[in-house]
Amino acid sequence: MKIAYFSVTGQVRRFVKKLNLPSFEITNFSQSDIDDSFILVVPTYEPDITYPADEFLEDYSDKCCGILGSGNRNFGDEFVYTAKDLAKKYNLPMLYSFEFNGTQEDVANVLEIITKIK
Repeated sequence: MKIAYFSVTGQVRRFVKKLNLPSFEITNFSQSDIDDSFILVVPTYEPDITYPADEFLEDYSDKCCGILGSGNRNFGDEFVYTAKDLAKKYNLPMLYSFEFNGTQEDVANVLEIITKIK
């Protein structure tokens, strides 16, 4: 399973690297990156910052198996709202959420989720 991701500060990029799976950043991808299905990982920011993830899903949501969200739990109900909003808009499952660049437990949980999707 490939991992597509959008990263603003590098937190999401660091999390994706921990997964040790084929991945590509949606701001710099080639058509061959999306020949197969993927999972999208996004941070939590206002839509004017995360619009590349929305635009990417406009074109490729049919290949997306679900969304992972990164955020800060200090924001309460706003925790991972970008991932939740995209999941709802494109009728995709919200697979998992984690803080910042995730823990080893988050990595293990996501890898387990991915094995069930394959």
